[in-house]
Amino acid sequence: MSENDILPEADGKKEVESKETTTTEKTTEVETNNEVESTPEEVVEEATNEIESKTEDTKEVEPVENESEVENESEVEKTTDDHVDEIEASNAEDAEDESNAERHTVEQKDYHAMTMDQLVTEFNRLLKHHKIQTISKHVNEIKGEFNAKFGELLDEKKEEFITNGGNEIDFYYTNDTKKLFNTLYKEYKQSINAYYKEREQNLKQNLENRLAIIEDIKGLLNVEENMGTTYKHFKELQEKWRNAGPIPRDKYNNAWNTYHHHVERFYDFLHLNNDLRDMDFKHNYEQKLKIIERAEELAKDENTNRSFRELQVLHKLWKEELGPVGKEHREEIWERFSNATKAIHDKRQAYYADMDKAHEKNLERKEEIIAQINAVNEDSNSSHSAWQKKIKTIEKLRQDFFNAGKVPIKVNEATWAKFKEAVRTFNRSKNQFYKDLKKDQYENLNKKKELIKIAEDNKDSEDFKTVTPLMKKIQTDWKKIGHVPRRDSDKIWKQFKGACNHYFDRMHAERKSENQHLYDAFDKKVKLLDDLKALKLTEDSKADIKTLQDKISEWKAIGYVPQNKRYIDGKFYKAIDDAFDKLKMDKSKLEMIKFDSKLENLTNPEDTRLLDNEQNFIRKKIGEVQSEITQLENNLQFFSNVDSDNPLVKDVHKNIANHKKELDTWKAKLTKVRKMYS
Repeated sequence: MSENDILPEADGKKEVESKETTTTEKTTEVETNNEVESTPEEVVEEATNEIESKTEDTKEVEPVENESEVENESEVEKTTDDHVDEIEASNAEDAEDESNAERHTVEQKDYHAMTMDQLVTEFNRLLKHHKIQTISKHVNEIKGEFNAKFGELLDEKKEEFITNGGNEIDFYYTNDTKKLFNTLYKEYKQSINAYYKEREQNLKQNLENRLAIIEDIKGLLNVEENMGTTYKHFKELQEKWRNAGPIPRDKYNNAWNTYHHHVERFYDFLHLNNDLRDMDFKHNYEQKLKIIERAEELAKDENTNRSFRELQVLHKLWKEELGPVGKEHREEIWERFSNATKAIHDKRQAYYADMDKAHEKNLERKEEIIAQINAVNEDSNSSHSAWQKKIKTIEKLRQDFFNAGKVPIKVNEATWAKFKEAVRTFNRSKNQFYKDLKKDQYENLNKKKELIKIAEDNKDSEDFKTVTPLMKKIQTDWKKIGHVPRRDSDKIWKQFKGACNHYFDRMHAERKSENQHLYDAFDKKVKLLDDLKALKLTEDSKADIKTLQDKISEWKAIGYVPQNKRYIDGKFYKAIDDAFDKLKMDKSKLEMIKFDSKLENLTNPEDTRLLDNEQNFIRKKIGEVQSEITQLENNLQFFSNVDSDNPLVKDVHKNIANHKKELDTWKAKLTKVRKMYS
C-alpha cells in the first residue's frame, strides 16, 4: 500500500454509526448570539468571480495544444442530484469544525420515554463525557422533553393550588430536579458560548490562510522557474491547504470551488509537462476507483446510518484530497460513484419511510392511551379507594404514553396537547374530590374536638352514675364520625383516649375499693379450684364423696365474686363433675350426687331463673324418655309371635329397662328441684 493511498483513512471510520433522524439538520447553537464572522465578503466574491469568468491571469499562461483535453472536472461533477447535495451540505457543516463529525458517535437515546430525573442524569453524562460542540442536538431534545414534562407537572401543581383556594397570581413551584437541570443547562450555555467565542477567531484566521494559499497557487502561473520546482511548490501548497483547518460553513463551498478552479488552471498550465500531469491523473484515478469500490460495498450494507456516515467521508476525500483524472475517465467514474451514492441514499430514504410507518403506529397507540385516560375521567365512582386505583391507572397510562415512542412531527404538538388536556381533566376532578374530602375531614375534626372537650371536662367527675353513660355515649359517637386529616388523626385520638382512660381508671379504682371483699373472695376461689384440680381420690368412695361435698360447701361459703369474675364458678363445678366421674360406684347414685352439687350452684334466693331453667330442662328430658319407652313398647307388638329368647326381642326389653331406670333418675331430680322452692 503506497503512502499516498488515502482510502484507509475512510475505511477507518466505517464503524461510526449514527442514529440521527436526518443528516441535513443543522447543529443548533443554544441561546448564543456569537455568530462566527468570516473574511470580508468582497474577498470571497473576488474568488467566486474568478470561477465564473476566467480572469486576465489566464492570458499569462502559455497557449496549450488541444486545450479541450483538460476540461474543468468540476463541470462533470456539478451534474448532481439531491442524494449528493445532502452529503455536500452535511460535509460543509462538519467542515466548520473538524471534531463536529464526532456528534454522530454520540448515542441517540429515547429521551421521550425518560422521566425528568433520568433526563437530568443523561444531561449530566453528556456534559462530562463528550465535547460540548457535539451534543447540541441531544441537549435540545433533552431540554424539550424536560420542559414538556415539567410543564405538565407545573400545570398539575397549579390546578391543585387553585383548587385548594389559592390565588393564581401567588402560585410558584419548583423542585430539586428542576434546579439541577437549570444548573446543568447554565453550565452548558457557558461552555458552548466559550467554545464559539474561541472558534470564531480560528475560523476567521483559517479562511484568511486558505485564501492566501489560493493566491499563492494563482501566482505559480507567473513564476519563471523550472517546471519540476514549480510542481513541487504546487504540491506543498496542496498539503498546506489540507492542513489549514476548519472554516465557516457558509464560506466552505465558495472556498473549495475557488481552490479547485485554480488547481485545475494549474493543471492546464502543467499541460506543458505531460509527465507530471499524467502522474497526478493516474494517482487520482487509482484512489477514486478505491473510493468507488468502497462506496459500492457500502451500498450493500444493511446499516443505513453507518454506510451513510462513511459515504460522507468518501465524498470528502473525493472532493478535498484528490484532484482531477484524465478526461477519458471523468464521466465514467463520477457516474459510478454517483450511482453508488444514490443506492445508499435510496436505501436510507426507505429506512426513514419505515420509521415514518413506525411513528404512525406509535400515534395509534398514543391515541388509544388518551382514549383510556378519558374513559377513566368518565368513571363516576368517587370513593377514596376508587380514586387511589384511578391514580395508579393514570400513572401507568402516562408511562405507557411516553414509552410508546415518537409520532410524526406534523401531529406531535397536537397529540401532546390532547394528552395534556386528558391528564389535566383527571387532575382537576381528583383535586376537586380531595378538596371536598378535606372539607368533610375538617368538619369531622371539629366534631371530634367537641367530644374531646366533653371527655376532658368530665374526666375528673365523682358522679360516676351520671357521667359513665355519658362517657360511653361519646365513645360510640366518636366511632360514627368519619376520617379527619391524617396529620391530626393520631394527635386527637391520643387526646380523646387519654381523657376517657383517665375517667374509667378512676371509676374502676373506686369500684374496686368498694367491692374489695368480692375480689378477695375471687382470690380464695382461685386457690380452692387449684387445690381441687390437684386432689387425689382414694379407693374409699364414701370418703371421696365426703371430701368433694366438703369442697362444695367450702366454695359456697366463700360467697360472691365480682360480676366479671363469675366464670370461675363454672370452672369449679366442671372440676367437681370430673372428680365424681372418677368414683367407682353405681352410675345412677353418682348422677344424683353430681346433681346435688349442681343444685348448690343453681340456688339463689334472689334469682330463681337458673333453677327455673333447670326444672324446664328436666321436664323436657322426662317427656323425651317417656316417648322413647312408649315407642319401644309399641315395637314389641311386632314380635308377639316371636320367641322371647330371640336376640332382637331381648335387646328391645333391655333398652326399655335402661330407659325406665333413666326415667326414674330424671323424676328424682325433678323432685329435688321442686323441694328447692319450698
